[in-house]
Amino acid sequence: MRIVFLPEVLDYFNDLTTILYEREYFGFEETAVRYVNELLDDIRATLPSKVSKLAPSYFNRYGKGMRYATFRKNKVTQWYVFFTKYQDEGGVVYMIRYITNNHVSAQYL
Repeated sequence: MRIVFLPEVLDYFNDLTTILYEREYFGFEETAVRYVNELLDDIRATLPSKVSKLAPSYFNRYGKGMRYATFRKNKVTQWYVFFTKYQDEGGVVYMIRYITNNHVSAQYL
């Protein structure tokens, strides 16, 4: 089993640390970095065991036939990880195509 992130998703995670710090969601940049790293670690460790749902057609711009799983990081923020799952010669691959949270995209789910 492998979990692979599209380059644009990795770019988003890199930008997310700066966004969280500059918008003062976290008082220290190190705390924002830790938050993002913990989210990434959680995705890598638990995505295969998460219950997933078929992604609404609104998200087809990021890929057809995607599913999504939720990751709650605190009382007010839930992350949605959109992925396609397929089999290759090395086993099951989870291709992460998009990530968003309830503050941005809840109305589409």
